[in-house]
Amino acid sequence: MSEKKQFVFIMTDTQGANCVGCYGRPELRTPNLDRMAAQGARFDRAYTTSPVCTPARGAIFTGTFPHTNGAWANEQPLGFNIKTVGERLTDQGIHTGYMGKWHLAALDYFDSGQCPPGWDPEYWYDGRTYLDELPDPLRKFSRQSHTADEIREMGFTEEYTYAHRCSDRALDFLEKNADEDFFLVVSYDEPHGPSIAPPPFCDYFEDFEFDVGPATEDTLEDKPAHQHHWAAMSAGDRPHQTEDGNYVNQRYFACNSFVDYEIGRVLKAVEQHAPDALVVYTSDHGDMMYAHQLTAKGPAMYEEITHIPFIVRWPGEIPEGTVGDAPLSHIDITPTVLDFFGLERPPFLQGKSLLHSFRDIPSMKEDVIFMEFNRFNTHIDGMGGLKPVRCAFDGRYKLVVNLQYTDELYDLETDPHEMNNLIQSEDHVEIRDRLHQQIIEWMYHTRDPFRGPEWEYRYWDSPEDLEWRVGRRPRPDDGYQKPPLWYGTAEPYKGEEEDLKE
Repeated sequence: MSEKKQFVFIMTDTQGANCVGCYGRPELRTPNLDRMAAQGARFDRAYTTSPVCTPARGAIFTGTFPHTNGAWANEQPLGFNIKTVGERLTDQGIHTGYMGKWHLAALDYFDSGQCPPGWDPEYWYDGRTYLDELPDPLRKFSRQSHTADEIREMGFTEEYTYAHRCSDRALDFLEKNADEDFFLVVSYDEPHGPSIAPPPFCDYFEDFEFDVGPATEDTLEDKPAHQHHWAAMSAGDRPHQTEDGNYVNQRYFACNSFVDYEIGRVLKAVEQHAPDALVVYTSDHGDMMYAHQLTAKGPAMYEEITHIPFIVRWPGEIPEGTVGDAPLSHIDITPTVLDFFGLERPPFLQGKSLLHSFRDIPSMKEDVIFMEFNRFNTHIDGMGGLKPVRCAFDGRYKLVVNLQYTDELYDLETDPHEMNNLIQSEDHVEIRDRLHQQIIEWMYHTRDPFRGPEWEYRYWDSPEDLEWRVGRRPRPDDGYQKPPLWYGTAEPYKGEEEDLKE
């Protein structure tokens, strides 16, 4: 076993667990990810912290929930005093490389072309950098959907794709840094739209129909009102849906297979230059694909957009073919990276390290994980503007508190497609109340700025008396800022045990 500490983190965009072969969909042609799972571990109940791009990514790379780090909507910036895992590692002398989609510059979808603190500028390669490299008219062509014939006619071959150029930089990084410790991030934009795949991938899935399952028949009865509005927006002409509810999107599935090919190139280079490296693959969120009458992603906690793939390969540490079924959250990624490099987890981080769990996956606990949604985008009013949602999932039951509308409770063991809302079920009061209290405690513990009595006293459980939590709780130490001082004494804040003392 090598003494070098090398960690490779690979992620895609808009690729739910239902779009990877080893999660029960072998027809989707993802042989490299399937092989990675066979060589290590596949986690069957892994979840995003928020089913929208920027919030999901902010949580992954800071170890804090969107409501804490400030990036709670697309194009919403991280707080000025929020540090990424890249900054924390670089400050400890660990080489970091990042190539691919960032979506945390708070400018637009493509970011700024400028390397943020904590990452090696030589390898930084965001969407703006990629676009600036493309010759006209391929720049505009790369942002539009095309048929296979159009792709061939334009000559848009593999080397012009964002995924391929990200992989090329990853291969260069792995070769040149094979003898040192490093943390490498390869963040693919694919298969996110416009989902361009070069030949021969653009010819795949021409007559393919994706079986979404019974959720296409959801009438949304007893579901929150904003889902009805969302469904109405998605109604009308549905070019990607067959009469029997199957999802048809040749470009997406072709690109889904193409990005697997590019991941395979990186995995092969890891095997050559960093054979003992810990490799983690995941995606930020999935796509509704007309399940529950909904498209894309947004203010909902359905499996289609929250349940993401999570595969880990760690030779000598994780037995081949391991399957983990305990709930797992993206919030734990940054603490895991820090632990891997022997660095202390600051109290400010809100997840836990999974490193020990990776070494003993069967012993992983059935911890409750949390998810949230606030707003789709700050620049547009899509998905109805502000739609605060908080969710707890214990591995079987999922409680979704929709602040403005009806809440939801699902039993994924008996109702895996989340058709039957149990929020008013007398048989599930104890389960509902337990998960609700855990959401309230989580919001309080993480200092959720959206918290308040409206979350605590819902229409199905409204006591007469409100109890206000009045303790002042300064922000925990993040290892960078000066220690916070008590408002009344100007003396240093010592820790969480003083929460309710003043």
